[in-house]
Amino acid sequence: MAKRCYYEVLGVARAASPDEIKKAYRGRAKALHPDSNKDNPNAETQFKEAGEAYEVLKDAEKKAAYDRFGHAAFEGGMGGGGGGRPGGGQGDFSSAFSDVFDDLFGDFMGARGGGGRQRAARGSDLRYNMRVTLEEAYLGLQKTINVPTSIQCKSCDGSGAEGGAEPTTCPTCSGMGKVRAQQGFFTVERTCPTCSGMGQIVQNPCKSCGGQGRVEKDRALSVNIPAGVETGTRIRLSGEGEAGMRGGPPGDLYIFIEVTKHSLFEREENNLFCNVPVSMITAAIGGDIEVPTIDGGRSKVKIPAGSQAGRQMRLRGKGMPALRGGGAGDMFIELAVETPVNLTSKQKELLREFEALSEDNNPESKTFFRSVKSFWDSMKG
Repeated sequence: MAKRCYYEVLGVARAASPDEIKKAYRGRAKALHPDSNKDNPNAETQFKEAGEAYEVLKDAEKKAAYDRFGHAAFEGGMGGGGGGRPGGGQGDFSSAFSDVFDDLFGDFMGARGGGGRQRAARGSDLRYNMRVTLEEAYLGLQKTINVPTSIQCKSCDGSGAEGGAEPTTCPTCSGMGKVRAQQGFFTVERTCPTCSGMGQIVQNPCKSCGGQGRVEKDRALSVNIPAGVETGTRIRLSGEGEAGMRGGPPGDLYIFIEVTKHSLFEREENNLFCNVPVSMITAAIGGDIEVPTIDGGRSKVKIPAGSQAGRQMRLRGKGMPALRGGGAGDMFIELAVETPVNLTSKQKELLREFEALSEDNNPESKTFFRSVKSFWDSMKG
C-alpha cells in the first residue's frame, strides 16, 4: 500500500511553519491515541503514521529531502539508514512523540506552564498552638507571638547564589526538573536527581544560607484573635509561613486555638453554664441574688419561693459571642441549695420549731414522721 503524503497525514500546507506542524501533529496524536480509540482498529496505525510524518517534517534537513524526493528520499539508503523508515525506526518515532508529550499530558504530569520546572519552590505551611482564657475568648485580643521559621536570605536576596547571582540551568534535565527514560513505547518520567526538580543549580552557593535562599530565624508577629473563638478554631495568616527556596513564595501560618478550662463557667458552643449557691432560706421564701457574668460584671436574678436544688434558670444574651456575628449565647445557672452548718443552740431550737410547724401545716407529713418514730421505738424495744 502506497504511503500517504506526510503533509496530507498532518493536514498542513507545504509552507507550514515548524510551530504549525507541531500543533497539527499534537492534535492528530491526541485524536488518534490508541488508549482513546479502543473501538477503532485503525487508530494505532494512523497514530504511528502521524508520528512518522512529524518525525520527518519537524527536521529541516529531512523536510527538505522529502520536499525534493518524496518518500524515496528515505528508501534505498538515501535517508541515512533506518530500514526504510524515515527516522531510523521505533526510537525516532518515540522521539517525535516525546516532543509533544508535555502538550498532550501536561495537565496530568504537572508539566504545563514551564515543562515541569519548579524554579521557586513554595515554602511550607506552619502551625502555631495558642492558649487563651475564656475571658480572652469572650473579648477577643491582639497578641504578639514569636514564631521560629525560615525567612529569605538577605545576603543573596533568596537566590541561593553568592552575591545574588542567578542560578544556572541544570545540565542533566536542561531546566525541565525531570528526566525521562524510554521503555518501549512508553516514556517514564522522574524527578531530576541533580537539581531535585528545581530545574536550576547554584554554581557558587551563598555562604549565609548554603544555597537554600533562606535562613532560620525567630519572627515576632501580631495576631488578632476575634471574639467568640473556641477550642479548635483555626486562624490562617497568608504568607506568614516558611520562606520558599530560592525566592519562592512563602507558605501560610495556621494558628490553632485552645481555650483553657474556667474555674466557674462551662461552655457548650455559645452557651455558658454555672452552679450558683443559694441559702436554704432564700430557696424557701424567695429573694434576689447577684451572679457573676463572663464580662466581669454581675447580674441580678430573682429566685422564686420554693425553688429546689438543681433548678435551672436562663439569662438570655449573657453567653459567648458568635464568632461570625449573629448575637450571643445564653447563660444558664443551676441552683445549689446550701444546708446550714455549725448552728447555734438558738438556731437549732428555731429549726425544731419550724419543723413542728411544718408538721402541723402538713398532716400527711405529720403522719409519716409518727410512723417512722413508731418504727424506731419498736426496734429499740
